Amino acid sequence: MGFPNPFIGNLVRHILIILSLFLFSFTIISCSSSDDGASTTSDNTTTTDDDTTTDTTAPVIAEVTAVTTPTNDTSPDYTFSSSEAGTITYGGSCSSSTTSATTDNNTITFTSLNDGTTYSNCTLIVTDSAGNASNTLAITSFTVDTSPGVFVAVGSSGNIVRSTDNGSSFDNATSPTANTLEGVTFGNNTFVAVGSSGNIVRSTDNGSSFNNATSPIERDLYRITFGNNTFVAVGQNGYILKSTDNGSSFDNMTLPRPTNLRGVTFGNNTFVAVGDGGHIVRSTDNGTTWDNATSPTANSLVDVTFGNNTLVAVGLSGNILRSTDNGSSFDNATSPTGNHLYGVGHGNNIFVAVGSYGNILRSTDNGTTWDNATSPTANYLYEITFGNNTFVAVGDGGNILRSTDNGSTWDNRTSGTSNGLNGVTF
Repeated sequence: MGFPNPFIGNLVRHILIILSLFLFSFTIISCSSSDDGASTTSDNTTTTDDDTTTDTTAPVIAEVTAVTTPTNDTSPDYTFSSSEAGTITYGGSCSSSTTSATTDNNTITFTSLNDGTTYSNCTLIVTDSAGNASNTLAITSFTVDTSPGVFVAVGSSGNIVRSTDNGSSFDNATSPTANTLEGVTFGNNTFVAVGSSGNIVRSTDNGSSFNNATSPIERDLYRITFGNNTFVAVGQNGYILKSTDNGSSFDNMTLPRPTNLRGVTFGNNTFVAVGDGGHIVRSTDNGTTWDNATSPTANSLVDVTFGNNTLVAVGLSGNILRSTDNGSSFDNATSPTGNHLYGVGHGNNIFVAVGSYGNILRSTDNGTTWDNATSPTANYLYEITFGNNTFVAVGDGGNILRSTDNGSTWDNRTSGTSNGLNGVTF
């Protein structure tokens, strides 16, 4: 028997030592990688190897029901939606004792607000249990006014009447024109009315007297609205005018189509106008540029209003349209009449439309379905507005109707004129 070669034995021992060290190092690296590992799932939660998860998804909040403006309630309700439960943080001049939000809709009551004040800087943020803060929700501007307020109606021959007793009676106001006035609105403590031949008049004394404002056209203007410190008027041949100086002067905007525009409104930072042939246009840049929106009808549309995140337009042959996507598209709603509808308003979560032969319709389901209300007149009604928990409608022969029960029943009121009234506001 021979003796083992000592050189070979030493070589084998060295190889075994090197192999052991390599395997040991690999084990350490593998364990280290495993211990430090973490993965992010598709729902934006982070999962670690010890099975703990971290929520990284922020709540999404949106306005559902704005405060009616003006409101005579110094502690009004406000409804918003949240995709997650969490803690509410209030910003600006509004606050509430409600500090917790639940998933879905949340109704809060603002802490007592000051009478005669406009609240335009109020915000909400919801922070979930993981500390993720939502988008900042800017609450639509509103004004608290506990006075009875002023209703102003305009009509043929430049007639202007006003009521300071919640629509019970009306008196004549001073008018600087004999031209027919078609529409009127209120904003920034200013009444502005528009009419034939491009006539524009304004009042800064609660509608007691009106003065002529500068108009860039001589085309008929049919309606005017106010939003985001801007007055927008629409009229003949698709003309659209805009004023950012409280109605003192107006400028022409780009015409989307030379089709008569009969009605205009503002909501959710969007102006929407409707007109002949079912034409609908909208502006998301404060009335500067306008684009066509999808319309499901060829019937002429005469008026449009906004409430509860819903746009409702009305027109000839009883046509009623509604939109819940800020006016990008509209759908037909069920209408109980074939009579022409000329005006539509919103208040206290109720839509009310008025039209020919004294027809009055109301909807309590956000404009989806409509029922006839009892009307005390057969005169045509051309416009309707809401203020101080009161609906007021106006029409032929100086006819003025008033409802204090959300449009269920109506009474004739004294108007002080026999001239036709075409527009009304509060």
